[in-house]
Amino acid sequence: MAKLKLAARLFVLLFLLPIAVSAAVHVLTLPDTDWRSADRSSAGLLPQAADTPEAVVRVFAAPTVRWRGIFAVHSWLVIKPAGAERYTRYDVTAWGEPLRVNGFAADGRWFGRVPDVVFAADGEAAEAVIPRMQMAIERYAWLRLGDYRAWPGPNSNTFVAAVLDAVPEVRASLPPTAIGRDFPYDGRWLRATPSGTGLRLTLGGYGGLAVGLIDGIELNLLGAVAGLDLVHPAITLPGLGRLGVARGAWGWGDGVASATASEARH
Repeated sequence: MAKLKLAARLFVLLFLLPIAVSAAVHVLTLPDTDWRSADRSSAGLLPQAADTPEAVVRVFAAPTVRWRGIFAVHSWLVIKPAGAERYTRYDVTAWGEPLRVNGFAADGRWFGRVPDVVFAADGEAAEAVIPRMQMAIERYAWLRLGDYRAWPGPNSNTFVAAVLDAVPEVRASLPPTAIGRDFPYDGRWLRATPSGTGLRLTLGGYGGLAVGLIDGIELNLLGAVAGLDLVHPAITLPGLGRLGVARGAWGWGDGVASATASEARH
């Protein structure tokens, strides 16, 4: 009985309370306009493509539309090969054809919300990973009408996670609020953590556990993620994401994972 009470208290503390706080923050920061007319213009996070001859890769994430933004973010991928005069944005969405190419501004606000930069690579580092990212996009298996499922996946975050998995040397991962990132898009329920120092297990996207020397510990319960990182002191809470020291090149959330030329080659 004592163990059950402790488990219940931990569940309230680590899952229910953070979600309640996230809900309050979400309501207080909602855009003034209706979501249908919310701003989706450029947030100014990318330089003009025509003035940027080098290759560019970005992964962005922003809270999803309406009440779902309490729990989750929507992520997308932006690619510009060297010499290209425009960015190409890739989203997987619940409406229309699952894969939308340049359906929105590359660094556009997501229905009024300014996105965070999850991963950034420029120059030679971007050139080294773009071909494999493009191949991962072409080979992604869940692009038929009816494939999309908001929970537990495959969804927008499953798609971007699959592309990032194609370039493991950059050691980048979507934020813990990217519900769907752990869906086994290729049927594999066990794989390495982003840092390569541990393992992550997913139970069909409905739950999972990740343990890594650098990644720390993360418990996924129905898409809500709680975790602890001792190397870069921080906690991860459902809805709120990672709170603490940024992981830099290893991390997500408050830190931006960035690829250098040497990392991309090796």
